[in-house]
Amino acid sequence: MKSDLDLLRQFARESSQDAFAEIVRRHLDLVYSAALRQVRSAQLAEEVAQSVFADLADDAAKLKPDTLLSAWLYTVTRRTAIDVIRKESRRRLREQIAVEMNNMNATESGTGVPPVWSEIEPFLDDAMAALDETDRSAILLRYFENKSLREVGEALGASEDAAQKRVSRAVERLREFFSKRKITIGASGLAVLISANAVQSAPVGLAATISAAALAGTAVSTSTVITATKVIAMTTLQKTLVTATVAVLAGAGVYEARQAAQLRNQVQMLRQQQAPLTEQVQKLQNSFADATNRLTDLLAENYRSKSNQPELLKLRGEVTRLRNGLATVAQLKADSELKDNSSGATNSYITTTPLSERVNRIQTYLLDHPEAGIPEIQFASPVKWLNSIQSPVGSDEQLSNALTLLRRQAMSGFMAEIRMAELEFEKANDGHFPGALAQLLPYLDSAKGQVMLDNYEIVPTKMIIDPNAHITGDWVIVRKTPVNPNSNSSMERLAAYAGGQSAWYVSDDATK
Repeated sequence: MKSDLDLLRQFARESSQDAFAEIVRRHLDLVYSAALRQVRSAQLAEEVAQSVFADLADDAAKLKPDTLLSAWLYTVTRRTAIDVIRKESRRRLREQIAVEMNNMNATESGTGVPPVWSEIEPFLDDAMAALDETDRSAILLRYFENKSLREVGEALGASEDAAQKRVSRAVERLREFFSKRKITIGASGLAVLISANAVQSAPVGLAATISAAALAGTAVSTSTVITATKVIAMTTLQKTLVTATVAVLAGAGVYEARQAAQLRNQVQMLRQQQAPLTEQVQKLQNSFADATNRLTDLLAENYRSKSNQPELLKLRGEVTRLRNGLATVAQLKADSELKDNSSGATNSYITTTPLSERVNRIQTYLLDHPEAGIPEIQFASPVKWLNSIQSPVGSDEQLSNALTLLRRQAMSGFMAEIRMAELEFEKANDGHFPGALAQLLPYLDSAKGQVMLDNYEIVPTKMIIDPNAHITGDWVIVRKTPVNPNSNSSMERLAAYAGGQSAWYVSDDATK
């Protein structure tokens, strides 16, 4: 059996239709599945696959002799799918930042997909992109294409034992990627899930369509306009869409029918949004109950010792914020209740869409500009998110303001958790301030503890240069670096301190 590169050379040299069709047959399922995970639309996934193989036909003679074709196709597929998402504004919300606000896929039933795979699938391609090229190639060969370890080793220019170690190390890195997103699964279980679900069969007939289109060289602009200059062959489905578009322009009646269909789709979308909104209300109710219980305990302790007045005031404020956040989300849920008539559906759509668009814009910007975020954002509660997206984020200035507020909210909440951990430590150690941040780890979950160790430090109080700071005690906990060193805004130079037995201070202008 000829290798992929042999087939490509035959195609480039002889324009062999059989050689190119064999390449498409071998790799179509991988390309189609990777595209489908990104664009979440079978039609768009077909167009992405068609574009990828059109690129392959154009670049067949340019590929280097040591190119691993499956890795090349996977990389081009991901890049093309991202272009499609940006052009069509269909990028789905990622759960990396606010899992509790949008995890609908994991709760779907009747799809035949194991629940753990439903959690892993939205992040799989991001996890693959985080691997280096050799590790990614090893995973693609072993679990996407189900190659033996011997075949993996041959493709990578290594022995079978070296290939096994490479694959095991790559799977472990994928497992760590998912673990950071609170998806717990063993390395062997992850390998089984990827092998069983990562690649699915492409639609029947798509391979023949792609092969014929690439060889015929007939190209037109498709409805997705993947890039400003890209053209791909027109499929039968696209011809139908073009015909339908002409019909819409020709008759107002057809246009009205199309509008009705869009409204039905909006109604369906809003019904699906009810579940996460209900979940948000429940979580905020639980948080409110927890804060109320903590307030009750501190009231009793304060009555005995009169020594926790600052913390008591802080928790009272937290209860008030949680109560307001609960009311906000409850109102949002009430606003999104659907009505049976079309005008009711339209009003509900107008009410809920701006909020999701704001979240989507912020998340998209953070994905494209990770330097604009801080690690504390991953722990921001729904209340913090809601507080930061109350205003529009359409312009660059509005987006910058929203990101500033989100960073401030996230850091304030995170510092509050460090403060609670420090109070617990003092309670267990006769009121002594911790000598090292690692001593607070038993009072925080592992992810938050790691962020604290990476980004915070204990310094002498005298190092805090701020005339407005009134801090008791000799030591304080401070963030190592400003939230955004590139900003001139005082809000972006937020610093929070905790020191002594009762000190707690937040200032926009404090520096170290």
